[in-house]
Amino acid sequence: VCPWQVCGAWVWILVAATSVSFPLLQGWVMYVSLTSCLLSLLLFLSHFFGFRRNSENWRVLDSLYHGATAILYMSAAVLQANATIRSEADPSSLPRYQLNTAASFFAFLTTFLYILHAFSIYYH
Repeated sequence: VCPWQVCGAWVWILVAATSVSFPLLQGWVMYVSLTSCLLSLLLFLSHFFGFRRNSENWRVLDSLYHGATAILYMSAAVLQANATIRSEADPSSLPRYQLNTAASFFAFLTTFLYILHAFSIYYH
């Protein structure tokens, strides 16, 4: 299991635990985190079963996928940070604010890990 998959799963779990207070913002965050986790798992399985040996452009495909996913995760992280700021306004929802803060942290961390992996694969 890759670190960006673990962090992405944490984003999805933490946002789901907030009962999705802002459906438009957090719906996109959940979509990106779940889709990215599943597509990364498929990419990992194709790598594991040796499909990379049959393709000369595997490194480019891997780098492009992780770069595109990093862009999507950046948009999700910004929207999650916006949801965190909005949840701060309600003083009675401190647990929701704390969950949103943790989800924002993991969303930005996941974005960084996807960017790091995209560049490390491309320049390796």
